[in-house]
Amino acid sequence: MTSSSAPPTGAYVIAKALRDLGVTVIFGIVGIPVVEIAEQAINLGIRFIGFRNEQAAGYAATAYGYLTGKPGVCLVVGGPGVLHAMAGIGNSSSNAFPMLLLAGSSETHLVTKGAFQELDAISLLAPHTKLAARPPALESIPHLIESAYRTSWYGRPGTGFVDLPADLIQGAADSAEDIPQTAPLPLPPASGADEAKLSKIARLLKNAKAPLLVVGKGAAYAQAESSIRALVDQTSIPFLPSPMGKGVLPDSHPANTASARSTALQHADIVLVLGARLNWIFHFGDAPKWNPAARFIQVDIEPSEIGRNGGDAELGIVGDINVVVPQLLSQLSGWTYSPSSSPYLSALAEAKRKNEDKAAKAAAKASLPLTYAHAFDVIKRTLHTLSPPDDGGIVYVSEGANTMDISRSVFPVQHPRLRLDAGTYATMGVGLGYAIAAHEAYNASPSSPEAVSGPKPGRKKIVALEGDSAFGFSAMEVETMARYQMDVLIFVMNNGGVYHGDSDTAEEWLERQGAAGGKGLRSTSLGWEVRYEKIAEACGGLGFFVRTPEELKRATEEGFRTNMPVVVNVVIESGKKGKLEFGWQASAKKGKKGKSDAKL
Repeated sequence: MTSSSAPPTGAYVIAKALRDLGVTVIFGIVGIPVVEIAEQAINLGIRFIGFRNEQAAGYAATAYGYLTGKPGVCLVVGGPGVLHAMAGIGNSSSNAFPMLLLAGSSETHLVTKGAFQELDAISLLAPHTKLAARPPALESIPHLIESAYRTSWYGRPGTGFVDLPADLIQGAADSAEDIPQTAPLPLPPASGADEAKLSKIARLLKNAKAPLLVVGKGAAYAQAESSIRALVDQTSIPFLPSPMGKGVLPDSHPANTASARSTALQHADIVLVLGARLNWIFHFGDAPKWNPAARFIQVDIEPSEIGRNGGDAELGIVGDINVVVPQLLSQLSGWTYSPSSSPYLSALAEAKRKNEDKAAKAAAKASLPLTYAHAFDVIKRTLHTLSPPDDGGIVYVSEGANTMDISRSVFPVQHPRLRLDAGTYATMGVGLGYAIAAHEAYNASPSSPEAVSGPKPGRKKIVALEGDSAFGFSAMEVETMARYQMDVLIFVMNNGGVYHGDSDTAEEWLERQGAAGGKGLRSTSLGWEVRYEKIAEACGGLGFFVRTPEELKRATEEGFRTNMPVVVNVVIESGKKGKLEFGWQASAKKGKKGKSDAKL
């Protein structure tokens, strides 16, 4: 650490600027020259989480930004480190998660000479970030870091990038007095809507025959649960959460239409969209998924989203949900959606009953190998015994096409920001980085200003539901969890393939592998019953290999109570007869019949 008498080094200036902004944790991978920044940060009380791959570190920083409502910080080396971290930038931009990315780079005087890991990162990243800057002198570092941090956070969140030359990191200021100071920034300014537009929207909702409220992860990020719950409780408007919007309103709420999703979309005539975008997740607001006559009222902090795809620009509001929703609630004072006879509500109720009955039958149907539905039911029942949903003691992370799609309707959440999945970019490989971020966000020291408060005090158990393909993207981050003593419970749903496996028996798989030197294997093939749990054992964690419901129940109980990372390797049916498709896009063509509510 720099002494009070010695001029501060660039590394110290960078670390201090972060600390003074309120940063308490940095995710990343060190090397020359950024290792000095990490060491100075640790000396100043900032926690550094060292990953095994920059992609996972970037994903963790974005998820941390989402969970805490402030930018997550990622530190990487230049050149290849930046290239790997670009995955996190894409994830940040697509999902609107705030991230500050810091990267080392070649010495200033060696630019264009072919220096070690030289890369013009500014030119590369400028089109993909909200701000990309390189300080010209050591004294300008605090200002640029503060500017990039603020820019990543204010407005629609994204990535702020600062490129840090090695000579500035390793250099020293002439005196401490020459270095500007940073300080914690105020929350982003919040704007509302004009009364005339609110009055018009209120009239539309009051006159709607089939109103629908869509709640996206932007509402969860904005921590707008109180105002949105007040809106639904007062008006009784049916609501549909996005996958990560679950919990803003409890899944158990009677107005929840998630299990009647397709029916809600096909009938709704006035749709209020809060913190969600009319992109592929909501089928662009287009028929045939949606009622062709539906009108969409978008509330978003990003002006360019208003009127996009099926949105109505004349009705859209650029504003903060926490300001706009109370304004709208005032306009709707005393009104409740309670038609004496509503085909819409009857259709929703019938679809919910039908789909929930179908899901319950699938969950109860025992078989060997296990199915997704039955395996998830065993896990859910066991976890609920250990931690009831109302307590909000579990954070669910899921990735992998089938694992993610099926699990989101199986595991209920009653509170916001307790579910993370592949999100808008449908990014595989985010799971373990997200799990680490959630562990850090929810289980940080109570004295940490960025620690997320849950619905009830106490630690939260992080449960990651991973497809075997998705797990392979970042499996070595289990070692990261073990190193930092993170008690994450990971389930690997092992069907031996991407989407589906291609073999029902070991003999069949070996026959395929042996045909023409492995050329008989399909492009979606993975190894037969790979022993993924051994990774946890090798890293100091605990592993379970399970085939039966009894084994799975026991592994879930022991894994939940264990204070180290646990991998439960769950062998399930290969599903080789299933059609390779992605449920969310299966009905993209107009006129094609939509999939069932239960799947989507």
